[in-house]
Amino acid sequence: MPIDCFPSNMTIMPPPPPPPPEPLVFDAAILQHQPNLPSQFIWPDHEKPCLEPPELAIPPIDFGSFLTGDPLAVSKLAQQVNEACKKHGFFVIVNHGVDSKLIAKAHEGMNMFFGKQLLEKPVQRKIGEQYGYASSFTGRFSSKLPWKETLSFRYCADNQSSNIVQEYFLNVMGEEFKQFGKVYQEYCEAMNTLSLGIMELLGVSLGVGNEYFRDFFEGNDSIMRLNYYPPCQKPELTLGTGPHCDPTSLTILHQDHVSGLQVFVDEKWHSVTPDREAFVVNIGDTFMALSNGIFKSCLHRAVVNNVTVRKSLAFFLCPKMDKVVKPPNTLVDYKNPRIYPDFTWPALSEFTQKHYRADMKTLDVFTTWLQQKNNCGGTKNASSC
Repeated sequence: MPIDCFPSNMTIMPPPPPPPPEPLVFDAAILQHQPNLPSQFIWPDHEKPCLEPPELAIPPIDFGSFLTGDPLAVSKLAQQVNEACKKHGFFVIVNHGVDSKLIAKAHEGMNMFFGKQLLEKPVQRKIGEQYGYASSFTGRFSSKLPWKETLSFRYCADNQSSNIVQEYFLNVMGEEFKQFGKVYQEYCEAMNTLSLGIMELLGVSLGVGNEYFRDFFEGNDSIMRLNYYPPCQKPELTLGTGPHCDPTSLTILHQDHVSGLQVFVDEKWHSVTPDREAFVVNIGDTFMALSNGIFKSCLHRAVVNNVTVRKSLAFFLCPKMDKVVKPPNTLVDYKNPRIYPDFTWPALSEFTQKHYRADMKTLDVFTTWLQQKNNCGGTKNASSC
């Protein structure tokens, strides 16, 4: 029998390393039917959803009554908003004046976009950017991924960017989205009008008058986001959106008929029953800073189900890029000293996109980070000072 002989000085090469794992792709058309979830979408036990929480009982704000200017109605509504925003930063408005047909068209646009195959969805959102399409956050995070798809785009209320949404859909997404660009342009303009009216109400409720915050947000540079939560065969293991406070100033949300939004009130999660005639409004971190901490940023999350798609339209009001976020002088005194340092919205936005995953502590962590950065003379890496 022949014997294989090897030279004594011959090096045996180790086997090649296994190929790297395939990158995770959130393809809702496939994953919504799978009985087993990828581990990246399974949340820790202490954060797993309560699928049958108590319903949040909160009287709606009749916004039309505020717009009449009737002193008694304005006083009553301002008190309602003041109590809600001091406690949890959340309220619901009805009689808001936004055309129901426009809202319906905006929801139809979501059906059209998210109904496409994954490879047909253009403008993938890049890591560190605010705008574009995101299938979960598979390229940005490796755990506690949200069970959702989003499409985000910019809206500017200044005259030089009057058609920015329409141009985005046409120039970036393509000719087939031209009509929906017109719809979302109109929808954003309606949200701009509504948000400035809400800012008047918030100003009255804080005692600074109806013009202060409205003027601050004139010419705002905001974000519109379409949220799409596909069914999940194991909804008890994951979340559509994890618990967080929005880093922006104000969120105006319209839900479809499917439940999923939950708000943290009195140390427990509560569900918010959808109402197609209403908008959900919540305070964000930036406005909490503007109010010197008097109004609370709303802690909320979204759950999913195993039967039905859930959709929502979210308008995130943000100040102009060069606006310095600081409270009016009337909200600061020796009994109520400044809580947060001056900052701009781009600084907070960059922090949440590049340094920190937004949660319920974002503003506090950002404040510490910003103070360290300022103390270090503006170095990029504050943690290394």
